[in-house]
Amino acid sequence: MTECQHFHVDCPSRVLFDQIADKWSMMVLTVLDAGPMRFNAIKRHLEGVTQKALTQCLRRLERNGLLTRRIIPVSPVGVEYEISPLGRSLQVPFKALYEWTMANLGDVEQARHAFDERAGSAMQQAA
Repeated sequence: MTECQHFHVDCPSRVLFDQIADKWSMMVLTVLDAGPMRFNAIKRHLEGVTQKALTQCLRRLERNGLLTRRIIPVSPVGVEYEISPLGRSLQVPFKALYEWTMANLGDVEQARHAFDERAGSAMQQAA
């Protein structure tokens, strides 16, 4: 039998996992899989992301060594982001997670619907 994992509050893997599996990081790395891009090009691919959220995400990914930031010496100065070799090593598990998501989306939607119906019935009975 597999032993249950325990995540200590001060475990460094917990912080890193939180940073690579957050709302935008996986999508940013997926967008950059096609090649280097400037900030606004990344933003156009991520509907709903704010400039602040994207900036924070890119900084976290750069700090963790998952992407590189290159200054382009043009007028005005441009910045380009690219997945680093370390970041590329996440592409296989990310793609597997995406494939799982697409393959199971219908089942998840059915489970959500069933839950919402049960929760709605329970709320109506309590009222």
